[in-house]
Amino acid sequence: MAKVAFLGLGVMGYPMAGHLQKKGGHEVTVYNRTRAKAEQWAKEYGGKHAGTPREAVKDCDFVMMCVGNDDDVRSVVFGDNGALAGMKKGAILVDHTTASAIVAREVHQKAKDKGIGFVDAPVSGGQAGAVNGQLGIMCGGEEATFAKAKPVIDVYAKMAALIGAPGAGQLTKMVNQICIAGLVQALAEGINFAARAGLDVERALDVISKGAAQSWQMENRGRTMAADKFDFGFAVDWMRKDLSLCLAESRVNGAALPVTALVDQFYSRVQAQGGGRWDSSSLIRVLRDTR
Repeated sequence: MAKVAFLGLGVMGYPMAGHLQKKGGHEVTVYNRTRAKAEQWAKEYGGKHAGTPREAVKDCDFVMMCVGNDDDVRSVVFGDNGALAGMKKGAILVDHTTASAIVAREVHQKAKDKGIGFVDAPVSGGQAGAVNGQLGIMCGGEEATFAKAKPVIDVYAKMAALIGAPGAGQLTKMVNQICIAGLVQALAEGINFAARAGLDVERALDVISKGAAQSWQMENRGRTMAADKFDFGFAVDWMRKDLSLCLAESRVNGAALPVTALVDQFYSRVQAQGGGRWDSSSLIRVLRDTR
């Protein structure tokens, strides 16, 4: 058992922190910007809550966090009340936020200057993966630091792997989102084509999902897309945030992302329809509105 802090109790962080307390048997203290959410978590799981990141991380061996974006990471980690101000030397900070590789390297260096380990560890698997403790976690950092943190991360992971140096976890998450964007668009086009061709869409999906077209998106989102239901997963607003990270990084490393850029534009049209909180499979709405 370790003393662990978890910073950020959104749809992902809330159940992840719960697994650390209940499944992992760790002594967990949580922090959330909305204090009521932290109080609710403590009541539900039996852990503790604190009023600032600095207070939450006091004497902790590991500090896990999952917030919104680069600015959120900096606000929670840095400053007089930030995590680094309260963490003890030798502790390890694990950031599950999907953010830029730039901020990951920045936090790594500032943590290292204080004798604190750091792992950038964005996750994949959505809210269901967090609730069920079945997340894919891609990590960047130093091998020794990752090895120490892995048993704690494994509490809510289906798989956690070190990909490379600091920032490599975030870059791998970008690869993940690039692949998902293309797959969802292709699936949307296929379903829309099937419907306009007069096919039984569910029957068609049943058949092609047993062949080379099979994918997680088809198995888990195909039927809900056909039924025009989009409240099952990762929101469009967050997907656009992630794709903006991919596109920004591509301008640095020279990678061509023509399809990703186009899909990002399609997601902007979903937002214009009021679908910012619909899940990312709602791309099909753009096609259905095209005549």
